[in-house]
Amino acid sequence: MNLETTHRDEDGAVGLAATVWLLGDGMRGVSSAMVGGGIGPVHWVLNAQVPGGYARMDPVAHLADLAAAHGLRGRGVGMLTAASVDRTVLRSDGGVEVAATVGLRVPTWAAAPEDVVDPELAPERLPGHHVRPRPGTINIQVLVPVPMSDGALVNAVMTATEAKTQALLEAGYPGTGTASDAVCIVAPVASVRSAGEAGEPFGGPRSAWGARIARAVHSAVTAGAHDYSARLRERRL
Repeated sequence: MNLETTHRDEDGAVGLAATVWLLGDGMRGVSSAMVGGGIGPVHWVLNAQVPGGYARMDPVAHLADLAAAHGLRGRGVGMLTAASVDRTVLRSDGGVEVAATVGLRVPTWAAAPEDVVDPELAPERLPGHHVRPRPGTINIQVLVPVPMSDGALVNAVMTATEAKTQALLEAGYPGTGTASDAVCIVAPVASVRSAGEAGEPFGGPRSAWGARIARAVHSAVTAGAHDYSARLRERRL
């Protein structure tokens, strides 16, 4: 996974980092990101840092502007995060490669009671009880070197999420993630798209490639969580 790091100044913030992962043709993936979400071709992945007090109401347009500024063309995946992109963690396992940015200022439980509002989102409620999208604080990018079926790609998202949550709990964080994490799984397009030959059929944690995804994501998020904790302690001293 070859990530290029760039920096920009924006809205009074200096040196905001972004990573660009250029994939070219012949790759497809699945993502939960605001730009390039769903299953389809992936030519690039952009993970851009924004200020901690990010207040823009047009994150999709913002990502489109950032992609254009980087000269990115074709269908890609765009993610935002308030975490330090300069501290992206890279890990690999058996051919699977992972990049993760980890920020844990407000970890949260997925199944929180309805009347408990996440403190990260409380000030951002809009009329009609909608919540303004916030930049994800744990963004995960995964490269699998073999083709995967649609079902296996979706299963891989589950596996990566479970591995992320395991890492957070083991690192002592009380939550399953943050309120707007994002994930992107990318794999080559199968050379033959006939029935039964659409790629690896499984992406669960006990499948060959799912297990590698789980270990690589777990390792990256664990390292990122410990790094975040260490920097938090330093700021408090």
